[in-house]
Amino acid sequence: QVQLVESGGGLVQPGDSLRLSCSASGRTFATAAMAWVRQVPGKEREFVAGISPTGGSLYYTDSTKGRFTISRDNAKNTVYLQMNSLNPADTAVYHCAARGFATSRLPSDYPYWGQGTHVTVSS
Repeated sequence: QVQLVESGGGLVQPGDSLRLSCSASGRTFATAAMAWVRQVPGKEREFVAGISPTGGSLYYTDSTKGRFTISRDNAKNTVYLQMNSLNPADTAVYHCAARGFATSRLPSDYPYWGQGTHVTVSS
């Protein structure tokens, strides 16, 4: 069982940056692939970024590539999402998610989810 708690969301202006954190409980974090997934009410969940258990492989969706950076610190059981050049289209609830071993771009492949942190980008 893995429990995930996100933090770092908030209200920012277009062009600003935010850093999201996801703290994980359990001894299996170092073997878990992690992802950030965002959701806007009424829309499907959208894969944002993923990272392999060792951090050696990174995955992004086209809309976030070059602006967002996912990273992890296995000693701290934490995964991060650095978000730069934010725009209103990035407004969503951001969830971190975990699964065993291989990273996936499909949100439905992740059995463990945090409650999410709200990110609002507005002038």
